[in-house]
Amino acid sequence: MTQAGTTAPTPDSPDELALAAEFGTPRHEDWQRLVAGVLTKSGVLPEDFDGAPESLLTSKTYDGIEIKPLYTADDATAPAGFPGLPPYVRGARAEGNVGTGWDVRVLHGGADAAETNKAILADLENGASSVWLRVGGDALPLDALADALNEVYLDLAPIVLDPGADYEAAADALLGLLAEKNIPDSEVTGTIGADPIALRARTGRPHDTAPAAALAARLSAKHPKLRTLVVNALPYHEAGGSDAQELGAAIAAGVAYLRALTDAGLSVDAAADQLEFRFAATADQFLTIAKLRAARRLWARVCEVSGATAGRGMRQHAVTSPAMFTRRDPWVNMLRTTVACFAAGVGGADAVTVLPFDFAIGLPDAFSRRIARNTQSILLEESKLSGVIDPAGGSWYVENLTDALANAAWREFTEIERQGGIEAVLDSGALAARLAETWEARQKRLATRKDPITGVSEFPDLHEKPVERTPAPSVVDEGGLPRVRYAQAYEELRDRSDAHLAETGERPKVFLATLGPVAAHTARATFASNLLQAGGIEPLNPGAVEDVVAAFRDSGATVACLCGTDKLYAEHAADTARALKEAGAARVILAGKGQYPGVDTYVHAGCDALAALAAILDTLGVK
Repeated sequence: MTQAGTTAPTPDSPDELALAAEFGTPRHEDWQRLVAGVLTKSGVLPEDFDGAPESLLTSKTYDGIEIKPLYTADDATAPAGFPGLPPYVRGARAEGNVGTGWDVRVLHGGADAAETNKAILADLENGASSVWLRVGGDALPLDALADALNEVYLDLAPIVLDPGADYEAAADALLGLLAEKNIPDSEVTGTIGADPIALRARTGRPHDTAPAAALAARLSAKHPKLRTLVVNALPYHEAGGSDAQELGAAIAAGVAYLRALTDAGLSVDAAADQLEFRFAATADQFLTIAKLRAARRLWARVCEVSGATAGRGMRQHAVTSPAMFTRRDPWVNMLRTTVACFAAGVGGADAVTVLPFDFAIGLPDAFSRRIARNTQSILLEESKLSGVIDPAGGSWYVENLTDALANAAWREFTEIERQGGIEAVLDSGALAARLAETWEARQKRLATRKDPITGVSEFPDLHEKPVERTPAPSVVDEGGLPRVRYAQAYEELRDRSDAHLAETGERPKVFLATLGPVAAHTARATFASNLLQAGGIEPLNPGAVEDVVAAFRDSGATVACLCGTDKLYAEHAADTARALKEAGAARVILAGKGQYPGVDTYVHAGCDALAALAAILDTLGVK
């Protein structure tokens, strides 16, 4: 009873909800009306448009999956199950990474054993939990493996090898070293890293799966905790492929290995336990989260159909995408890898490798390795990212994206199987052709800056100090799938500018013919400056000047770009362009759209920036 003699309200009684009573219940129609108002003001919504206004904000992935601006309970998909249970969408283990965190895996690819050993020890002493080591070829010689792993506690820090075609010799070298350390065979952990299918993808040459399967069968009986095979999906991602193409190819490769392993005498369960899958984690955090969740669902289905009763939870190693790394303004790579690492952790990856920010330039130094390592440490120890099991679970958006991506990837996988399997489509070029189509579509979006690259195609720093590193050992991949980076076309333009600077002592330059006061031309002058610098071209901005033609003549430039408002263009663009040509301009550009006499080309949001910049450099005689 209360003091007034009435019954106290229960926690779920209407009286307890009074604080919210003054707020109306939002409806979807109310949100649509607000969206329509904003789009109308911005000029995006046509007056005669009779569809849902939010449809104008819908985008598509490279797999054709529509991304809506808002998801509600009406978009709920089929239940994703529980962590640790089929279909493993929510994680391969019931406990997730709670308590242990994910495996912080560091990559080392140098050929110098002493330097590699120093770097490995520094990583392991400061947060890393396993080592991914490239051996053979131009990387670390196998006979130097013991030196590179000197003083490493191999019973505590698993070693994951990347041996290329030398996987049998690499297995002998690693197991011999573990035997010298008196580590019992039953306690040996790590991964040999045999992956003949990825070798076929990288080199274009046949690599039989049977020897790798035989090695796995031989080792599994003696070393039950050791994995022999890796399903590396990075070759398909680095060829410019989409997320579904990456997943489809990976699942197809996994199926090929299951067949080879069972032919070698292993049960389906034992065969599945021999595999670790490697995927790219990108700065598109939601697609990365969905990709890892969808991958587990796909593999669970494959194992179910194959008759596996255990081992159906996919072991995942996420690597920050090499394709998204830039050589220009590489410091921004820290931001990209932080987002990618976050997504990999939320997506439930078992092991995560954050590549150092200077990865695309050469061998990382101690500072870049520390930043890469600490990126994971902060997310694990300070942000407690692994403290929640499947934190994205239940999100209408993530669940829809996971489902759509899983279905798209399954179509890719079944198409590969229909054409004879992963090895057949690699040999025939069918997979390369599909990947090339996606890369072409991606290139168009990169060229028009619809897929912006911060520090390269957007907000470039023309005066940045180059980051110099020791060249990394070459990776042999001639004849196979291409290895691309999203920033490469812009960086080639910057390379032309650098060569011109070295030869002449100055950058190629374009004069900004600013019309009217500062307030009138600043917006388009800023746009033009940003665009020009993306191609290594120095913009010369005179500010508000009375005689822009005289300023152009004094600048020494031979190309001019008109910058002003549409009203000023209507009044002065044609006359100014003619006067600039008479003053020696070989080319007159206009920042904006329209058709004005004397203007040779137009640059604006959505234009082909790469083509425009290349044409300007050609005009300026920059080779």
